[in-house]
Amino acid sequence: MARGYKDLREYLTALEGRGWLRRVGARVNPRLEITEITDRVTKAGGPALLFEQVEGSTYPVLTNAFGSMDRVCLALGVESLDDLGREIRDLLRPPEVSSLWDKLRALPRLAELGNLAPRLVRNAPCQEVVEEEPDLSRLPVLHCWPQDGGPFITLPLVISRDPLTGRRNVGMYRMQVYDSRTTGMHWHRHKHGAEHLDRSKGRLEVAVALGGDPATIYAATAPLPAVIDEFTLAGFLRGAPVELVKARTVDLEVPAQAEFILEGYVEVGDLRREGPFGDHTGFYSLADEYPVFHLTCLTRRGDPIYPATVVGRPVEEDYFLGKVTERLFLPLLQMQLPEVLDINLPAEGVFHNCLLISIEKRYPGQAKKVMHAVWGLGLMMLTKLIVVVDAEVDVQDLSEVAWATFNNVDARRDLVVVDGPVDALDHAAPLPHYGAKLGVDGTRKWPSEGIGRPWPDPIEMSPEVRDLVTRRWKEYGLE
Repeated sequence: MARGYKDLREYLTALEGRGWLRRVGARVNPRLEITEITDRVTKAGGPALLFEQVEGSTYPVLTNAFGSMDRVCLALGVESLDDLGREIRDLLRPPEVSSLWDKLRALPRLAELGNLAPRLVRNAPCQEVVEEEPDLSRLPVLHCWPQDGGPFITLPLVISRDPLTGRRNVGMYRMQVYDSRTTGMHWHRHKHGAEHLDRSKGRLEVAVALGGDPATIYAATAPLPAVIDEFTLAGFLRGAPVELVKARTVDLEVPAQAEFILEGYVEVGDLRREGPFGDHTGFYSLADEYPVFHLTCLTRRGDPIYPATVVGRPVEEDYFLGKVTERLFLPLLQMQLPEVLDINLPAEGVFHNCLLISIEKRYPGQAKKVMHAVWGLGLMMLTKLIVVVDAEVDVQDLSEVAWATFNNVDARRDLVVVDGPVDALDHAAPLPHYGAKLGVDGTRKWPSEGIGRPWPDPIEMSPEVRDLVTRRWKEYGLE
């Protein structure tokens, strides 16, 4: 059953109906001013913003559309992000098929999944207007921070196809606008888009969607393996297939309900200086050489909305999208590591710099086993710091994690330093893309782990006394 939204506009109507969208009628500048407004509103827990009068463009700008837990839950049609995790867990749990009747009962679920694959349509809102002379300067692209190398498209859904396997990838890679027809394409070498370009050994067709339904926008940010199509994930999240339409000048399918579609290509060896950019780490990512995207066609709705996100020092909107990934992918992690109970990617760790894990510890050295296993799982290889704690520690409570870890750690025994791939945005690494990562075993230690003296119990009041004081609390006159 569909639970999401047909397009971005339907979602904005839902936001406005709840008082979670603010229309800004004052004339604003896309250079720095919109960022400063959005940054203040996001950090204050404020609403989504629709700037209706933007200097230099006829198109309104939407920011902070997903900048709270309430809004990301609304965007994905759930009461809690943990609901998504439970659905994934149920989906992945093998059915008990001991009889023919059990097999027949499993068929409707399989058919339902098949019905969530993307669906091709002939006509689409994203192609209501085909610009004869495409010009990126007409878009209200944000210049976010003072030292940025220029204006950046910050919420693009970049679509490419693997030349060898034919598999599609949809990723979110920032795009610095150089002029009316070219942008940078910020493809880190670890990402599928960069792999597609390498495999093309020449020219690679690319389409970029701006806008679309919330589930599709989120899916472009999800760290999926190459065998899983992002549009299929979006269909699962929204409970209905994503509508796609053939692009006009490239052999790719694009979201039919998008606001804008940029069509073009990148070529092997065609590089240009990109950056700096005020990034989600809270620091400027350094300028470097990246592929150039060449625009060949621009299609759009008749009255499009330009969607953008502002990243910077946490907390920003991307933190809440990251929480979707955390809760959605926990069951997948537990399939590989069943001892994992919960995880937390705290805002201060900006997704790839810190992962907190609680485990059900059953044997010596298990915390270190978990660390190394995580570093071997897809893009989690980039995790700079992993902290593993016992089952009773709430990893969503940073103070509790710190208390348990600071007390339980012996530096020589419990710190693990390994060399390997790191995120391209890690400015502390001695080399680009390569550096050291730290694992911290914050669990209680056992005699089998070399402890020759008793390990103390944490201080806790007896349950009987806690219940007594709770019952008598009003008598004490302390309320």
